[in-house]
Amino acid sequence: MKTLKNFVITGGAQGIGFYLARGLLQSGCRVAVLDLDLSPLQRQGEAFPGLLALQCDVRDPEQTASCVERAAAEFGGLDCAVHNACLCTFGPFSATGETAFRQVLDTNYFGALHLARAALPHLRKSRGRLVFTSSGVGVTGFPGIAPYASSKGAIEALAKCLRLEYAPDGVSVHLIHPPLTRTASAAPLPVPAEFMTPPETVGAGLARRIGKKSFLLCHSAGQQLLMRVNYLFPLRMGAMMDRAIARAAGGTK
Repeated sequence: MKTLKNFVITGGAQGIGFYLARGLLQSGCRVAVLDLDLSPLQRQGEAFPGLLALQCDVRDPEQTASCVERAAAEFGGLDCAVHNACLCTFGPFSATGETAFRQVLDTNYFGALHLARAALPHLRKSRGRLVFTSSGVGVTGFPGIAPYASSKGAIEALAKCLRLEYAPDGVSVHLIHPPLTRTASAAPLPVPAEFMTPPETVGAGLARRIGKKSFLLCHSAGQQLLMRVNYLFPLRMGAMMDRAIARAAGGTK
């Protein structure tokens, strides 16, 4: 695995992003956490040498670029940029207006685009890596979260395009695929907490595997295998997941 030392992580103040950042910091890396709300990070009350916390709205390309430039200047370059900031809305398609789609895409997809444009000049110098957090639903689909699933599907395509385009420059592009995780964005799902993986487990696993060559980066070998099956049978796996969650919530699908 390539040695990675200097990171930028959007959406790193809580959830998977926080525990990914913590795992990297504990291994001696330097991490710039970019987040619209840094208060969850501050409430952790932990001192992390190598942490740079920057308030950032990834929907704003200029603000994102400014934060990336500051991180690169303080760290002496960047080895890896991770877009983990996300927004998820819930509701049937019939009751979801265009505004919700645009809001979710602004954070999830265009946030990834803004980070890529800002970070790629630095990653070309370091022959580093660009990483987007995706989701299984971006591959399989899922009812009730069309804006979120659509944004992750767009990220899937963007990552593939950039992986091909920047390979000659030595930059590798990857997708993080976490399992259903016990985070704030997943809280409205009608799923018992025990059916979700703790964010500590996911983030720590990703911190250990972030440098792997695989296009898909997962916190565990089991999740890696599941995602490969999702890619092979997307609609079938989406239907199975829908039925499984309905049963877990006490439904009858």
